[in-house]
Amino acid sequence: MAKKPTARTEFVMFDVVYEDGSQRSNRKVDASLLGGLDGDEPARTAIMEQDLAISEKSGVPPLGIKSIKRSGK
Repeated sequence: MAKKPTARTEFVMFDVVYEDGSQRSNRKVDASLLGGLDGDEPARTAIMEQDLAISEKSGVPPLGIKSIKRSGK
């Protein structure tokens, strides 16, 4: 029996550099958040929300984001 099609969510990958100089590559951001007049700026907010959730689980305060750019550019 065939499976029902599921909605596919597309992601854009970003490289993030933090204020302490550390870097995280390939951070996923939902593509539907990007574009328009704000460009990639909503990605910063989404990544900050991801960092906050990780911080709450680990008990380590989140680092400040210095810069973000799309992976592979």
